[in-house]
Amino acid sequence: MEGFQFIDIIILAMAAGFIVLRLRSVLGRRTGHEPTPESRDAREDAFPHNPDNVVPMPVPLARRSRESIVMDIEPAYQGTPLEAGLVQIKMANPSFSPSTFLEGAAKAFEMIVAAYAKNDTDTLKPLLSGDVYSRFAAAIQEREERGETMETELVVLKPARLEAVEVRDNRAIIDVRFSSEQVNVVKDKTGTVIEGDRDHVESVTDVWTFARDLTAADPNWALIATRSIES
Repeated sequence: MEGFQFIDIIILAMAAGFIVLRLRSVLGRRTGHEPTPESRDAREDAFPHNPDNVVPMPVPLARRSRESIVMDIEPAYQGTPLEAGLVQIKMANPSFSPSTFLEGAAKAFEMIVAAYAKNDTDTLKPLLSGDVYSRFAAAIQEREERGETMETELVVLKPARLEAVEVRDNRAIIDVRFSSEQVNVVKDKTGTVIEGDRDHVESVTDVWTFARDLTAADPNWALIATRSIES
């Protein structure tokens, strides 16, 4: 009987060991890297959940006061009749700069004057409104039909100046004054000069009107009108 009891004890010990092994395989065991309650509290303290810890974002230009927008306009135009129109453009297009615009307008002036003299309608078309292009193209066609050629040299182009600025129904309209010294000559089909003088430099003052839809994705301006100022 004592022998059987000893065997029973051994069998019970083996069964208990088997159960322990099964529990460990199902529940897993600590590896020494599990966070303790104290370590979890420390980690949470390192990244506090503070609802007031918010980085302020820049105020959109549309929400800014008129005074702050005026301060972004170049000082030369502050307090002038041009200020109101520039503020309206700046509200719709924060990156707009009068000086940068005038640089682009001056380049457009040179390109258009040269293209018109060379009968280059391909260059003119994207720079002009439909009405202005029609007038330029008609004048070029008449000149070609007569067999005439035109030569234009921009001797001096003075810095362009803003003449007027306004916004109508989200359409920005800007008048720019160009003062230049030019040599203009027109020749007939035989090459004889019939208009102008190669040796005469003419002072020319023009006011060109550029426009752009402020709601459109296209950032380009188009020439919508021209007029000459008699000196």
